[in-house]
Amino acid sequence: MAGGADSCFLGFDFSTQQLKVIAVDGNLEVIVQSSVQFDSELPEFRTRGGVHIHDDKLTVTSPALMFVKALDVLLEKMRNAGFDFSRVKAISGSGQQHGSVFWRKGARQTLNHLDPQKHLHLQLQECFALQDCPVWMDSSTSDQCQFLEAAVGGAQRLADITGSRAYERFTGSQIAKIYRSKPEEFSETERISLISSFASSLFLGDYAPIDFSDGSGMNLMDIFERRWSQVCLDAAAPQLAERLGDLTPSAAVLGCVSLYYTERFGFAPSCKVVAFTGDNPGSLAGMRLQEGDLAVSLGTSDTVFLWIRDPRPSTEGHIFCNPVDCGAYMALICFKNGSFPRERIRDECAGGSWERFSAALRSTPMGNHGNLGMYFDVMEITPPAAGVHRFNAEGQRVSWFEQDVEIRALLEGQFLAKRVHAEKLGYKILAGTRVLATGGASSNKDILQLWRQKQEHRSPRRSETLQNLSWPSDPHQELKRFTRR
Repeated sequence: MAGGADSCFLGFDFSTQQLKVIAVDGNLEVIVQSSVQFDSELPEFRTRGGVHIHDDKLTVTSPALMFVKALDVLLEKMRNAGFDFSRVKAISGSGQQHGSVFWRKGARQTLNHLDPQKHLHLQLQECFALQDCPVWMDSSTSDQCQFLEAAVGGAQRLADITGSRAYERFTGSQIAKIYRSKPEEFSETERISLISSFASSLFLGDYAPIDFSDGSGMNLMDIFERRWSQVCLDAAAPQLAERLGDLTPSAAVLGCVSLYYTERFGFAPSCKVVAFTGDNPGSLAGMRLQEGDLAVSLGTSDTVFLWIRDPRPSTEGHIFCNPVDCGAYMALICFKNGSFPRERIRDECAGGSWERFSAALRSTPMGNHGNLGMYFDVMEITPPAAGVHRFNAEGQRVSWFEQDVEIRALLEGQFLAKRVHAEKLGYKILAGTRVLATGGASSNKDILQLWRQKQEHRSPRRSETLQNLSWPSDPHQELKRFTRR
């Protein structure tokens, strides 16, 4: 979207712990950043880490009104700092994926007639059927997940339709739980938004549709037809289609900002609202991935983002609609055992020094003489396995490695596991594949060099190693074997 020399564009991120805004000019240069921390700046909501963890330790929610008040505070901060809202040509952003908001009957009428003389949160405080809404950290819906999978014909069948097997944090199971445990609140619900479409609604002054990309993380949408799956809707709750509304492309222009923003803050009446999406799809767009690219986030958890044209949904990992290209898909694979095993092995084998850790990597050959390990300090997601599993070049289990061998075994095992799961979902890694790395461990050049070696080296012996992951059998079978334990 073009703009003049003084034009700018706002991107909002409704995340777990904060609301953040960034303003960029037409060259994507950052000109303003600001944020509101939920815990410290909105203490009246009594959140910790932006959420309420309930007594059962499984139910995790966030106050819907907290997001609204955070927007009030953030826009006031920007105005007090002298920001010129009339320069803004368009608004978009992201929201924490899988979070949802339940609008009370009559809320749409309130959104349509906001008073610019009053704060937003004061006008919307009675607009939510649920004051506290489920977020991605919630894991209280095991029963609903089992029911959903059974209703459609099994976990793989659900993945074939929606891109993922049933997950406790996904919105479909969360809605099913609310319907059964809070029938009065569900009956009072006029519209169910994701955090992303909720954010769009605040700026539109009307209910915004859910975008394809974030909507494909609900276990309710047919990702190939890009419409709600009736069998999934029926398994979750009655009359759900009208409560969810329409779906829309992730880059759709939904309309212009409501009069509330033009009159209260001075936005131009022509300022466009572009569909918000989930934070994970937003990462793919923000990193400017292109077809064939692969992005790896190396943090507490390791996450792989893939641009896929012909996906093969699996019961491990996720397939979402691509937020940039409506004809493509995005695969996401999350591994819990990211930085914690790396830091543990650093402490045990390199005296807590990243420099010694890197030196060990440089001193050992690619392929590690056939030694490889799988290090699951906590129960893994992909595959669901735990413990440390070491194999030597003959495919035999061993109880320990030399320290330098252990370090390389850990990293080669982590990277090659990412590769095998990516290929299972339909991704093809070719010579010249572009890999974008982010997260804390991406600052270590020796770790990145190891990934590059794995991608580019093509000797016959190493090609075989790449295909077999240096494990004693086919890697897919090896992962299945550990999954069954």
